[in-house]
Amino acid sequence: MSDTTEQTDTPAEPITYREIEEAHSRVRDAILTSPCNKSETLSERTGAQVYLKLENLQRTGSFKERGARNRLMLLSEEERDNGVIAASAGNHAQAVAYHGTQLGISSKIVMPEPTPLVKVTRTRRFGAEVVLHGANYDESYEHACELAEQEGRTFVHPFNDRGVIAGQGTLGLELLEQNPYLDTIICAVGGGGLISGVAAALKETNPKIRVIGVEPETLPSMKTALENHRVTEVPNGQTIADGVAVRQVGDLTYASAEKYVDEMVTVSEREIANAILVLLEEEKTVAEGAGAIPVAALLSDKIDNLEGRKVCPIICGGNIDVNVISKIIDRGLAAAGRIYRIDLQIRDVPGSLAKVLTLLGELDANVMEVYHERTFADDTELGVTNVELKLETRGRDHIEKIREALNNEGYKILDHL
Repeated sequence: MSDTTEQTDTPAEPITYREIEEAHSRVRDAILTSPCNKSETLSERTGAQVYLKLENLQRTGSFKERGARNRLMLLSEEERDNGVIAASAGNHAQAVAYHGTQLGISSKIVMPEPTPLVKVTRTRRFGAEVVLHGANYDESYEHACELAEQEGRTFVHPFNDRGVIAGQGTLGLELLEQNPYLDTIICAVGGGGLISGVAAALKETNPKIRVIGVEPETLPSMKTALENHRVTEVPNGQTIADGVAVRQVGDLTYASAEKYVDEMVTVSEREIANAILVLLEEEKTVAEGAGAIPVAALLSDKIDNLEGRKVCPIICGGNIDVNVISKIIDRGLAAAGRIYRIDLQIRDVPGSLAKVLTLLGELDANVMEVYHERTFADDTELGVTNVELKLETRGRDHIEKIREALNNEGYKILDHL
């Protein structure tokens, strides 16, 4: 998925502190002041004082409500009467739908045809008219622009809009109210709306606050733009952090990020999955991929000089599709060494498999699945057979002990760490 942005020849001006303050006065009564709780677990693991800003607890499950609410409240009476339109497959769609309904403004959302049914259903439940069109976001975006022209609706961009950015910046003001001593903020970056607003709010108040953006390795759109000193479209890539799967940031978000953001880092898919798992298991917090990537950067030591500092990763969203959450959890467990697959060659005689399973039991490895290949193993020598085992383990050290014990017993391990 990518977000299409409109670029102009005139350099964009960064968002201002005044715009964010004005947005805060507009939306604060309609938006949850999300908790900013200290995580004892993450603090112990990192040596920093870690506070989690839980935007996943917003009514629609993400920070997007802030920008949507502010943008809708900036509409003229005529624009309100004509309604709004947006293109989105997720959080922005639900935010525009919900707050449009709350304000009595008609909303129409164009979503790609492959959008999961649960997201379509939720967007309709929040009050929007949903139009399914196109194979991807770009096609939906183009159709939404056409409908905006035909129907006289105002298009609400997911990130490249001053009203939206200012609304997202209210999160920064909220952080300053909740914990004025924070010195490092870690923020997910997709199109850049959130970090642009938050960084401006923080830096204009206290320039010493360090603002760090995090992107998936597969789609480093803001990192690339800042390195190239211009908005740059990156190649398409896949990521479980679909909320930040953006190929090109906006000119407005780039201008603010260039002025205010201190550093950009990237994280791998394995690191994102592990962060989702840690938040679920240890923090009892449901985060989508985009919501977990600041924690992924924290846990994978992608950011230096954090020991002893007051650090706040922003958990920007919690909308995980239940049809894929089990896959994400499995990937996270594998990344953490909690699930491990091993391929062995054993003797093709009665009792051989039982001996392997007994040995694994003695090593406290829980056997979850067994696949025993004999008939179609064409490249296996006669007298031996291949066995694939899926194990529940306690981590990397436990895996090493299992492999060592199997080697000592003479079993040939076919896979690699």
